Amino acid sequence: MSSKFKNIELQAPKLKYLSAYSAQIQLQVQQMIEQKNLDKYLLNKYPAIHEISNDKALRGYVMSLKNQYLKKSSPLSQIKYDDKIHIINNALGLHTYVSRVQGNKLKSKHEIRIGSLFKKAPESFLAMIVVHELAHLKEKEHNYS
Repeated sequence: MSSKFKNIELQAPKLKYLSAYSAQIQLQVQQMIEQKNLDKYLLNKYPAIHEISNDKALRGYVMSLKNQYLKKSSPLSQIKYDDKIHIINNALGLHTYVSRVQGNKLKSKHEIRIGSLFKKAPESFLAMIVVHELAHLKEKEHNYS
């Protein structure tokens, strides 16, 4: 082994999506990952997947939540599953917002894209991602404060 690597300790990957949880919860999850038990735990807790497997069904699901809790928020122009979202390194879902001036009017477009992995996930997981992306309609930068 090269001398420049002798003093480097291997660290477990950071649990980016769990950073707001207590150290105890993060430790429990890290231990389940190391012991390869996390999948068994999650399958036991969430044994059934949802049936929202296409963009049309996803739009209906998102719009139902939006109309129930955010009636007066901006309209959504597009809602879809996206194969290009890389779950581990990038994001779980994306909200995009574009403003354009057309003549003397300011037009805005809101889109929600959910990682395709969530087509075959428990509804609780999908709901968590959808609610997070809908939160951007009220507070654009809510996860940076």
